[in-house]
Amino acid sequence: MKKDLISLKDLSRQEIEEIFALTDKIKKDKTRFNRCLSGKTLALVFEKPSCRTRVSFEAGMYELGGYSLYLGPQEINLGVREQIRDVARSLSRYVSGIVLRTFDHKNVLEMANYATVPVINGLSDFSHPCQVLSDLYTIREKFKRLKGINLAYVGDGNNNVCHSLLFVCPKVGINLAVASPLSYQPQKIVLAEAEKWSKKNKTHFNLTINPIEAVKNADIIYTDVWTSMGKEKEAQIRRKAFKGYQVNQQLVSLAKKNCGIMHCLPAHRGEEITDEVMESKNSIIFEQAENRLHLQKAILILWLK
Repeated sequence: MKKDLISLKDLSRQEIEEIFALTDKIKKDKTRFNRCLSGKTLALVFEKPSCRTRVSFEAGMYELGGYSLYLGPQEINLGVREQIRDVARSLSRYVSGIVLRTFDHKNVLEMANYATVPVINGLSDFSHPCQVLSDLYTIREKFKRLKGINLAYVGDGNNNVCHSLLFVCPKVGINLAVASPLSYQPQKIVLAEAEKWSKKNKTHFNLTINPIEAVKNADIIYTDVWTSMGKEKEAQIRRKAFKGYQVNQQLVSLAKKNCGIMHCLPAHRGEEITDEVMESKNSIIFEQAENRLHLQKAILILWLK
């Protein structure tokens, strides 16, 4: 039976630990898995432009001995030039797996429903599982644990990164605080899942409109752009709504002394985060970016081999 990676809601803690354990081995010996996916081909179906997602998957597939094929919007134009179900069934006859980076989460669900090879969500408006798995791996590297870590997310709560953090943090024992304006808070279905796992694992979960409250006692402060790709027309409205949510030195000073700073990138420096904070000794932003490569190699091995 084929295995897809659509959302972190679907992964068990045991599966997450298995991914992390393999990532450890990959980072320790980068040549050990060089021919692991020899003869395998990965289709990268991207509706959105990308730096880290595209390069980390392409480089990762190459380093594992496989081949990747990039299909941008000009090649396919999902749902316009060709129906998703037809693309899914055609690609399944050519490749070993599909990474889909798309605007609408329902496109990932449809691709997975019709494809007979594994489908990996490379980003949708609702979920960004590879990014947040890499983020948790980075936290685990820094603190040597996940259980009991206090993570504060400051910014747009109704986006793919925050949703993915909500799905997974309570599941692995991380205490999570989300600070977001009322009109930009996470979807109720995601909050319900976070609350369920928080009760089950006895972690703390707090949803607030106050960034100062969220970062108090934080080990990690995480932020993301205020205006995601595809929502550029809302930029001015969002800047007003998120005034006071900037991760700057003043806010960071209210967290723990050695608090780590995280951002999934790309960053709008001077907007959601300052240059000073991004370039500070607390920043582990580019460790996050690097770990996309190593962790996604683990995913490719586990899902495609």
